[in-house]
Amino acid sequence: MSFPSDFLWGGATAANQCEGAYLEDGKGLSTADVMTLGSHTQKRKTTKTVESQYIYPSHQAVDHFHHYQEDIALFAEMGFTVYRLSINWTRIFPQGDEEKPNEKGLAFYDRIFDELEKYHIEPLITISHFETPLGLQKYGSWENRKVVDFYMRYAKVLLERYQGRVKYWLTFNEINCMSTMPWVSAGIASDNEQIRMSAAYHQFLASAKVVQLAHQIDKNNKVGMMYCGHFAYPHSPHPSDMIATTDFMHQMLFYCDVQCRGYYPNYKIKQFERDGIVLPMQDGDEEILKHGTVDFLSYSYYFTHVTGMKTKGIYKGLNGIDTGYQNPYLPVSEWGWSIDPQGLRYSLNLLYDRYQLPLMIVENGLGAVDVLENGKVHDPYRIDYLRQHLLELEKAITLDGIPVMGYTMWGPIDIVAASTGEMKKRYGFIYVDVDDYGQGSMKRYKKDSFYWYQRVIQTHGESLKEE
Repeated sequence: MSFPSDFLWGGATAANQCEGAYLEDGKGLSTADVMTLGSHTQKRKTTKTVESQYIYPSHQAVDHFHHYQEDIALFAEMGFTVYRLSINWTRIFPQGDEEKPNEKGLAFYDRIFDELEKYHIEPLITISHFETPLGLQKYGSWENRKVVDFYMRYAKVLLERYQGRVKYWLTFNEINCMSTMPWVSAGIASDNEQIRMSAAYHQFLASAKVVQLAHQIDKNNKVGMMYCGHFAYPHSPHPSDMIATTDFMHQMLFYCDVQCRGYYPNYKIKQFERDGIVLPMQDGDEEILKHGTVDFLSYSYYFTHVTGMKTKGIYKGLNGIDTGYQNPYLPVSEWGWSIDPQGLRYSLNLLYDRYQLPLMIVENGLGAVDVLENGKVHDPYRIDYLRQHLLELEKAITLDGIPVMGYTMWGPIDIVAASTGEMKKRYGFIYVDVDDYGQGSMKRYKKDSFYWYQRVIQTHGESLKEE
């Protein structure tokens, strides 16, 4: 077979984008809970508190909190062997700084794991997926080293309670988003680079400590990092475009360098010196980073960039695609994201050549407007997108020898889009009858892609060659 016998097939979600029930069983507010509905042309707003004049998509989402049994049964019907999900930090520690966890919140995830075990689906848990407790704002969120201790208390509860039930862990979702959307990533509402880099430093420390703790609690634990997959091609072979692309990628890949190698790369240290950035390093921190490197590298892959001389600094915005150039050789999605299946193979080679760690694709999918007619959704565009990407993934494994652990498509059931807060930007194999304003029956429907992915898993990828 082209895919390894132990290759993990599944899908991925985030708690704030699917669960809803935003105050149920004592849950507190997170950064996601004060982000409003946006659109392709209008950015989401962030409010300090919940205000009645706005729509907050995470408050209801697709109500997975009350539909989890039905949803997981559908995942099992597709044949999932892995399901990536996040624990909502504010279900466990509502304000983030409590001494003791909220038992009702933990009980919810107990039930989730019961369902996954019933169907022999391996959980892959993201400890922090864009759900920083709003209560940590009084400390300055991740800018403050105290938050490392609060995070460690939270992570320790999870690692101990779910010992033997969860083997695969991710410390932070898309940790490099600190440089592009720091509020979403860490509750940081500032463009100040010193503040952002201090917050990133504290997340690196927290991640390294979790790696060490996870290995102490259970030697079978595997802890990975999660990179937001930004990959760039130079605009031309002009040497200045090549150097500009290298500079662009350094802004992202240094996050992987720290978590995979255990130290800051020279190019980043030199940049800090030029910009007057001082890391809040304390005695013993270098050893923590050194001994807390991850076991594997996971990442999201949706698109590629084009960069060059006119790319100015780091890009801004949730979509992160305004680099000054468009790729004339690639089509784009309805939301303007380039569609580049070959770029997936390129990215796998780039990351493995750089780190020599096992890799995992934990997000990959197509956001599109789906139409429900007579209980059916015909989505050949999604099937084509995923098939082309999986064929390139197969090439990376068979032709290039890249060790890929698994693939969790984003997201197997329609969920709130993180970039815009919309429901109409749908990714799923499963259609959920709810619109941008929370109106609908919440009934679940299987799309054509549901049966296609079911066949892919049943044949361990061999059906990809049949079409």
